Amino acid sequence: MTTPRPCGEWPSPVGTETVAAAGLKLGQTAMTADGAVAWTERRPDEGGRTTVVLADERGTRDLVPAPFDVRSAVHEYGGGAFVLDGPTLWFVNSEDQCIHRVDADGTVTRLTPPDRGLSFADLQVDRPRRRLIAVCEDHDAAPEPRASLVAISEDGAIRTLASGPDFIASPRLSADGRRLVWLSWDHPNMPWDGTTLWQLDLAGDSEPVALAGGPAESLFQPIFAPDGSLHVVSDASGWWNICRHTGDGLVPVSHETAEFGVPQWIFGQSTVAFDDDGGLYAVVSRDGFAALVTVARDSGRLRTFDLPFTHLEQLRASGGRLTFIGGSATTAPTLCTLNADGSGLQRLRASADSDWPEAVLSTPDAIRYPTADDAEAHALYYPPRHPDWQVPGGERPPLLIKCHGGPTGATVTALDPRIQFWTSRGFAVLDVNYRGSVGYGRAYREALYGAWGVADVADCVNGARFLADQGLADPDRVVISGSSAGGYTVLSVLTFAEIAAAGTSYYGIGDLERLLASTHKFESRYLLRLIGEDPALLRDRSPLHHADRLTCPVLFLQGLQDKVVPPDQAETMVAALRRQGVLAAYITFPEERHGFRAAANIRTAIGAELAFYGRILGFGPADTDLPDVPLQLDAGSP
Repeated sequence: MTTPRPCGEWPSPVGTETVAAAGLKLGQTAMTADGAVAWTERRPDEGGRTTVVLADERGTRDLVPAPFDVRSAVHEYGGGAFVLDGPTLWFVNSEDQCIHRVDADGTVTRLTPPDRGLSFADLQVDRPRRRLIAVCEDHDAAPEPRASLVAISEDGAIRTLASGPDFIASPRLSADGRRLVWLSWDHPNMPWDGTTLWQLDLAGDSEPVALAGGPAESLFQPIFAPDGSLHVVSDASGWWNICRHTGDGLVPVSHETAEFGVPQWIFGQSTVAFDDDGGLYAVVSRDGFAALVTVARDSGRLRTFDLPFTHLEQLRASGGRLTFIGGSATTAPTLCTLNADGSGLQRLRASADSDWPEAVLSTPDAIRYPTADDAEAHALYYPPRHPDWQVPGGERPPLLIKCHGGPTGATVTALDPRIQFWTSRGFAVLDVNYRGSVGYGRAYREALYGAWGVADVADCVNGARFLADQGLADPDRVVISGSSAGGYTVLSVLTFAEIAAAGTSYYGIGDLERLLASTHKFESRYLLRLIGEDPALLRDRSPLHHADRLTCPVLFLQGLQDKVVPPDQAETMVAALRRQGVLAAYITFPEERHGFRAAANIRTAIGAELAFYGRILGFGPADTDLPDVPLQLDAGSP
């Protein structure tokens, strides 16, 4: 039997330590011909260091020793930072951005020269020529970093294979090593706007040839089938579907109103895989939930695997086995292997402890609700849940609105201790897939263009009102939290709407003009699509320039090494709010970049958020180890 207890004061098994432990991030995966599986693992208890782990017949072991940190800085977000070929591993080291080789005996040797301002990503092995192929970003080039596709020989010499476009990604070699394909795009496009597929004949002296795509068609993950046919994911139909390249261009293989692609924020993603016998496997997403399917190459018919997962990524295939990262509302992202016939599911590594009582786990409902402009928005709704406690009679629970980053991104349906942290303490959570989110087709993705700071705000506001009208949330106890672009939505909701009592901005954006002038190359033209380049409009959408309208308390959490959203974004907002007497708390993390990696910092951040809401909403958390939140009214230094 449950006992009524004020929301926010429920003792919970999901503590700040639990959330910090979930900062362990499983990333890029790989399979070898002999059945071994490798993956990157970012560890919060090692200060956020990322290593490569290998599981084979000898067991599981780290391949990259400390202090090496496997992380690429290309596009700032990196990805594709290692490649494994037999007993040899190549990886990008975070500190110097050089490629290093790890031999079978564990010896680590630097391959590329240091101190040249070069970063590498999407490493590929060109066996016939005994070299690596990689995307290269020259950070010493002016006026902005220069992208190229390069070949790196065994002695570290670097040769340019292609250059010219603003961005290059996804190099892939045919099995015979004769053909190299890749994607490119140019400002002001992002890769989900328009990309071009290129091919270079490595057996001759020909120039690269454009095969498909363009500024209005987004292509994703080119891949060769064992028979040499080239496939790629295209959104020409309005949805990311699998296509085959022929002499007449791209021919659809799948024909779904669903998504087989994801936005290329990072390198090394994979949603499509061919097994050695030509079997085609894919991750497909509908209404925010993913499934693993086989795709008939002649008819496009799908057969869905019966798996306990609603979130899937990093799909690979080899030798009749599949590997992927899967999760669900009750399972944290977990690295798994599976026979190609659907049998023999094995779980190799979980990103977080999922062994909590099922009665404490809140599972989401996918909801659609009307929003502004006669449109419809999407979200996941998590009710408060605990086996011992319940919302006091006659009350409705407080609501935490969660804003994902991107803004071209989406919510994740895998078990997230950061959400369970709140629901197990008596909060309802609305995880909003506002217009502009992926997973609902190109039209929904583009619905945010020209409307960032307006459409996303309306979708958060109307989502909270929808739940309040259903009796599922207390309209007087609404708080909002988000990171990066989601932090901008937080600040915009607090500034331009009257729905929330408080909010938390994790490295969020307050001044769009300043962001446009200071952000990195990858996103330097992003605002032109999201808002436009009219300075008056940028100011009109910037919370900083309307700080007088923001009257509720705000908590700011900021990494001081952040180059994507620099610290001055938070500092100027904090100073503006304190000048007008608004309660503003500012907590910095000197060693963190964009996104918190160290366990101690993750604990501090979410603990401070709980303590902050307790002070604002008037509840006393049961937790005894929460940090002090320095709320200030004065206009002194942040």
